[in-house]
Amino acid sequence: MSEVRVTYSGLIGLAIGLSTVVTGLIFILIVTRSFTPEQLGSWGLIGGLITYVVILEPMISYWATREIARDVNSGKTAVVSSGIFSIVGTLAFLLIAFLVSDPTGTDTDILFFAALIIPFSFLNRTLSSIALAWKPHVKSYGMLIFDCAKIPAAVIFVYFMELGVYGVILALIVAYIPSIMTLGILSRKKLQNNFNRQFLKNWLTRAWLPSYIKFPNLVVLDVLIFSLITGSVVGLAYWVTATAVGTAVRHSSQITRAVYPKLLSGGRKEYLQSNLIRLFYFAFLFMAISIAFAKPVLFALNPIYDIAALVVIFITIRSFLKILGSSFTQALQGIEEVDTKKSTQKDYLKSKLFYLPSIRLIRRGVYLGILAVGLFLLVQSDASQIELVTYWAIILFIVEIPFTIYYYHLVRKNFPLSLDIGAIMKYLVISVGVFGSVYFLMEKFLVYETSIFQFLPNLIPFLLLGISAYFGLTYLTDKKTKKLYNAIFLEIRRKKNKRGTE
Repeated sequence: MSEVRVTYSGLIGLAIGLSTVVTGLIFILIVTRSFTPEQLGSWGLIGGLITYVVILEPMISYWATREIARDVNSGKTAVVSSGIFSIVGTLAFLLIAFLVSDPTGTDTDILFFAALIIPFSFLNRTLSSIALAWKPHVKSYGMLIFDCAKIPAAVIFVYFMELGVYGVILALIVAYIPSIMTLGILSRKKLQNNFNRQFLKNWLTRAWLPSYIKFPNLVVLDVLIFSLITGSVVGLAYWVTATAVGTAVRHSSQITRAVYPKLLSGGRKEYLQSNLIRLFYFAFLFMAISIAFAKPVLFALNPIYDIAALVVIFITIRSFLKILGSSFTQALQGIEEVDTKKSTQKDYLKSKLFYLPSIRLIRRGVYLGILAVGLFLLVQSDASQIELVTYWAIILFIVEIPFTIYYYHLVRKNFPLSLDIGAIMKYLVISVGVFGSVYFLMEKFLVYETSIFQFLPNLIPFLLLGISAYFGLTYLTDKKTKKLYNAIFLEIRRKKNKRGTE
């Protein structure tokens, strides 16, 4: 049985997720304050291209997570195999970079240099998948180390040495090293077995499935489509900054991350329902922060990007729908047992492991088609870059709605799900009321200083006011919230007492 503590791991992940929101914004602040729009757009393109080659890595990590959660010792085989696959991924990235450099007007040397990230990314992802199956909070520790390490690295390479995009690439590579070491040390119990060719053979035999699962990520060529149709990467600069703010809500999904390995190891289906309530609680907080603080945070990143506030709103709501849908699909895949039997390829094709990615593929295909046609028409009408990016965000949001509803329908058929609508509405009303009030206070009293060292001290008190009011009001008015906080305090006290007796 895996050593998964759902609530404990979820709270650890959420606490670290909160801290990585801060570290992530600091990192992007360093980048946006140091880069021109063209440089930031190039960095956004690199991120999109890397997505296309990491499709190879889940061929290993996908099965490793499912096996280790069921006490199969395939950890060392997964790590060694991931290293081999990273070589193939690096070569594929170099080829893609060569093909897109001229049409997008991006420096080929920068794209080729970015290929150095890929082996580190592969190894980090594989070790994270092993930790997720065994002790999900260890994966959160690795994420925290990575986010903290990349800040001083960015200060050195980007701010002081002024290496531009090269500096960001170096900063990420440097940050991966302590993260990989942390994940490796804390997961060493699952890495002590020998390399087993049979594991690798089984993974390669079924490699088509995780590749198919990740294929929708490859199909989403939105970054590449945008840059190719517009013939510029300037619009990507608005997209990168808006996404940095609008996707902060994804950190609330940490609270449900441990449900997947728990279900894989035979845990009760009721875990999903209790964790979904907590997901709504924290997701509404993150959403309210992102929407209310969209303009000031964009201004802090760089005053030229504050016109993308509307883009942030659509990305934020879409991010919430996405994490909700991801929680549903992860739970459905967690109860699928086709890979525990001697199943044929036909059995896999009938399973949830194939069906759910097929729905995602349809969703991405619809999104891709609408985006491409719309961008082409808007470019012909001489729309501005910010108008193009706003259209992009709206389409991303609208397409997500029907598919999230469908995922919910599937979960209702497979899980004993009865959500507390009263509690959910209470969280929503409090978040809107608190951060709506904070927004109007900022509109009246917040002074937009160009200097970041003057602006942030004025902005932070408004943020602390909103967070404190949300936590305080929900604690006073909601029994579930009070129970959750009391459980956290008891866990902290238990840890202190345990250290005191050692």
